[in-house]
Amino acid sequence: MINKIKKINLNHSFIFFFVVNFFCILLFKFNNLNISSILCLLLILIIGVSHGSLDHIKGKKLLRLFNIKSTYIFYITYILIVAIVILTWIILPSITLIVFLMIASYHFGKEDTQFLINDRSYFTQIHYFFKGFLIILAPLYFHFQETIAIFKLLLIDNEAFYSSLNFIETNNVIQIGIFSSTLSSIFLFLKNFEIKKFVVFLDYFSILILNYYLSPLIAFTFYFCFLHSIRHSISLAIDLDPNSLVNGFRLFVKKSFTINNFDNYFFFYCFISASKFIQFR
Repeated sequence: MINKIKKINLNHSFIFFFVVNFFCILLFKFNNLNISSILCLLLILIIGVSHGSLDHIKGKKLLRLFNIKSTYIFYITYILIVAIVILTWIILPSITLIVFLMIASYHFGKEDTQFLINDRSYFTQIHYFFKGFLIILAPLYFHFQETIAIFKLLLIDNEAFYSSLNFIETNNVIQIGIFSSTLSSIFLFLKNFEIKKFVVFLDYFSILILNYYLSPLIAFTFYFCFLHSIRHSISLAIDLDPNSLVNGFRLFVKKSFTINNFDNYFFFYCFISASKFIQFR
């Protein structure tokens, strides 16, 4: 099964890399091409959010490890974590954002790469973090002011936070972070080398190309929906039906569709309300 996942993801990375290049060439030729923020949100809600819609299945596996039979404990804990994150964001938005970006870096690096690596050592986990850190650093490097504008939309108004970002930019700390991410990608590529691990560099250059040509929101949407989420969904589909990827996807869509409906309507309503509020101001 592992070899099957490696082969599928290698093909997926090749396709994604060529689509990214083709799309960016079109954008470069027709520089007046405009992609709305609402379209980005819809893609994230429909494709991106769905890859986490089977967390309850993972939750049941986790409960079994602790010999807990009641699934209500997972749902209650899940909701409490969400509530705590929202409350913390309201009270300490800048600190919460930093913690969120650190966790996201590790998540992106691990979920995009772990199918290639059989090592669970702490050293490898650190490399996952730095590999995923490129998702955060690339928009800051290529579009610093636009990224700052996104942070301000997230209710981050701490002057010390923005002073720190300015210090990071002027003292080439971002470049050092990108260099560290590059070294981590090289390490993960060379560790127990096999040609299928070329996926690491296809993903690496795709992320850089996206952020060079596109705005931070569009670049992240492209990566999150069509690389990260699809790759994760492939793994979920194979877990649901190891013998048939097509049937696995069918089961995945069926199981995730109902769960996503409420989330999609709620977040879409919030986004429209926020857009109207920003325009009003």
